[in-house]
Amino acid sequence: MKKYFINSVMLYLLLQIGIVSAYSQTAQVAAGVIKISTGEMDKFTPYGFCSEPPSKAALDKLPPGKLPFNIADIKISINKRGVVVEVPLDQSEQLYGFGMQIGSFNQRGLKKRPIVNDNPLNDLGYTHGPATFYVSNKGYGILINTARYTTFYCGSTARLKNNNDTTAVVKSGNSVEELYKSDHKASGYVTADIPGAKGIEVFVFEGPDLKNVMQRYNLFGGGGAMPAIWGLGVKYRVKADFNQNQVDKMAAYFRNNHIPCDVLGLEPKWQTAAYSCSYVWNKSFFPTPNEFIDSMKNKGFHINLWEHAFVSPKSPLYRPLKNKAGNYLVWNGLVPDFADTAASNIFANYHQATFVQYGISGFKMDECDNSNISFGSDTWSFPELSQFPSGIDGEQMHQLFGLLYQKTIYNIYKKLNQRTYLDVRASNAFASSYPAALYSDTYVHEEYIRMILNSGFSGMIWSPEVRESNSIKDFMRRSQTAVLSAQMLFNSWYLQNPPWLQINKEKNNNGELMDNAQAVEADIRKLLNFRMSLIPYLYSAFADYHFKGIPPFRALVMDYPGDKNTYNLSDEYMIGNGILAAPLTEKQDERKVYLPEGTWYDYNTNQRFEGGREYTIKPDLTQLPIFIKAGTILPLAKPVEHVAPDTRFEITCYIYGNADAKATLFEDDGITFNYEKGGYNMLNLIWNKNKGETRRDGKLKNTRYIIKKWQVIN
Repeated sequence: MKKYFINSVMLYLLLQIGIVSAYSQTAQVAAGVIKISTGEMDKFTPYGFCSEPPSKAALDKLPPGKLPFNIADIKISINKRGVVVEVPLDQSEQLYGFGMQIGSFNQRGLKKRPIVNDNPLNDLGYTHGPATFYVSNKGYGILINTARYTTFYCGSTARLKNNNDTTAVVKSGNSVEELYKSDHKASGYVTADIPGAKGIEVFVFEGPDLKNVMQRYNLFGGGGAMPAIWGLGVKYRVKADFNQNQVDKMAAYFRNNHIPCDVLGLEPKWQTAAYSCSYVWNKSFFPTPNEFIDSMKNKGFHINLWEHAFVSPKSPLYRPLKNKAGNYLVWNGLVPDFADTAASNIFANYHQATFVQYGISGFKMDECDNSNISFGSDTWSFPELSQFPSGIDGEQMHQLFGLLYQKTIYNIYKKLNQRTYLDVRASNAFASSYPAALYSDTYVHEEYIRMILNSGFSGMIWSPEVRESNSIKDFMRRSQTAVLSAQMLFNSWYLQNPPWLQINKEKNNNGELMDNAQAVEADIRKLLNFRMSLIPYLYSAFADYHFKGIPPFRALVMDYPGDKNTYNLSDEYMIGNGILAAPLTEKQDERKVYLPEGTWYDYNTNQRFEGGREYTIKPDLTQLPIFIKAGTILPLAKPVEHVAPDTRFEITCYIYGNADAKATLFEDDGITFNYEKGGYNMLNLIWNKNKGETRRDGKLKNTRYIIKKWQVIN
């Protein structure tokens, strides 16, 4: 392709007439990944902060893709307002993505503005993960590499054509419905409007199918995250004002009652100051923090600390960061310039020396998603006009703040060869490699389910945490969804007792337990035991995420892009390759489930169903609403109460269907990054001629899985 060079005078003239599209450069930057560059690029972009190199070998193994349009048909123009990108759009295409969208699923025909927001209501496009990335069921993805507030018109606009055709179809009618009816068909483009930009990079990810697109995207960012294996167990956040003794009693409750739990999260009161943060242990609440951490570790618990990044004047970090922060305060605290390596290193080094080296296994990174921009009264965060020493402005910092924050904390653990599983309230593009689960202060159950599906289009991990409940039914349905998600989390930051003992907040904090508390406790124990049984399967799905780029949780349209019945199906999803989940909410005693092509089995009843049809299911509160695809070997482990470094899972392999089948379990130490150097096994499960066998391939000497039994489900 020809390269063009223009001087500043010519560029100015071109800006005045509103187009510089002819001067773009196109390059293939990895197998199936094309980059188009035009104009003067921003210094701060999501990909510019991606620290993991592309997984080249894995990208090379993917089948070659073919775009449904010519790459030259992507139009980029620069004008006085900013940059406009137009991508061809076929009338039959379905679009997904734009980060962790909460209110919508199929984005075709919508206007989306993915802007970071702490309360993303009203389906404006506001989100905890504002990735400027979308995918098409025609087998390609488009990423606009910008941290600016960008608006996408997803086939919802039509240009005035510059020709002599002045004819228009005009309909007449007498009814109000006829007068207001529009037969207008939108133009054949997705149009992205990026105000303030002087140039842009556009990444194009080829298929050939929707799943391959997401594989390329995740692998281009270094491969999907591999959480510590204990992170796939149960996380429980205790009441915000619990002291050391109260946390110890809660830990004893879990173990004495044989309720699985791997992680206990401490909320704000562990610090001497929380809004803004001191990052200093509150000795009146935790008089011996390091002894406390060791004690919890000996009982099989990991400790996770709540914090946010706004640095209190009371913090030891205040003075070192004062000249490396934005020019506006939040809760009278500094906003660290995480775009500056020196600032992020100061923040990280303090956390490593003060917390991580003493055994803190992870952090909950709160309040990094801007105050609610849907309401004028919410003004707690820094303004968009903020300036930072690195040169990044407030708008770009808002979009990248959560991403840079989690990167800063994650790199502590990566440097120490110690894996973690973090919580964060904002992210952005190219976050696939970070083991950080997004969460929200919103709480609509239907939206929480939808975000599990949308996470698969964003390279992010979603945690539909369980908090308050309207009823026992509501609590159990929410818990079922959490069991069938990337992170099983109860957030009891305002509850004295576990929510399954008393769902009423006031009575819970007064110590008044429900009359049927023990029965509900038994039911929740049953759900959590299933979660622990599923860990080997989930862990291997995350291994596919890391090595192959396949999202562990994904919408059915990703696996069945040619099935029109999946195009708008926003409340069913795949877990790994063999499990289809269809959660219910409090409003439902039963629900309709669409099963794609193939043969499926109800996990609870073993009843067989033929795909391509819709069925009605009525699972009770302790039955997981899942279906297993024929040909699947489902490895379920004997439940453990927590995952220790030396835990060996005793597994029963369930073979669904009467045909030969194969599956693979990923096996490593579960707590280090040694797998990146080949320190793992692939345990091949083979069912052939009504006989099961295993074969281990790899360098790991120790084994984590023991295959105890094979059982056929016909």
